[in-house]
Amino acid sequence: MFLEVDAAAKEPLYQQIRDQIVSGIATGELVAGMQLPSVRTLATDLGINLHTVNKAYALLRDEGYIRMKGRAGAFIADVSSANPQDRVQRAQSELEEQLFKAALTYRANGGSRGEFLEIASAQAARAYGVVAHTEASAEKTELRSQKAATSSRFAAGTTPA
Repeated sequence: MFLEVDAAAKEPLYQQIRDQIVSGIATGELVAGMQLPSVRTLATDLGINLHTVNKAYALLRDEGYIRMKGRAGAFIADVSSANPQDRVQRAQSELEEQLFKAALTYRANGGSRGEFLEIASAQAARAYGVVAHTEASAEKTELRSQKAATSSRFAAGTTPA
């Protein structure tokens, strides 16, 4: 797995590392028992401070995604050996809170509930590898944008060329 970080991104570097590793686990690119690069090696490869990588690894450890084995390093955890109900409940609680915050932000910026649900559904399809639904949703969004642009032209008293 190849990790990248973007220093200009809004998301903190440690969170970018964490998210990419979780994504690798979700897609099966990273499997239980696989060794991750050492903190020092990954920091050097990415050109960032080793404390940033250490923070990402600590977060992943606390969330149960990796196991630290002393000087042997960090390894992808076997999530099947952990209590799956506890993991799912914890993940669901976190997801509900994140979705609530995202919905509030989207609403505050003028987005509708229906649009938010379509976006959330498309992203879930993307995460689970369902491409057709995502493409259909993107087409619907594009058509909706075109309708809105046409509606605003007519409302302003102009006609399309």
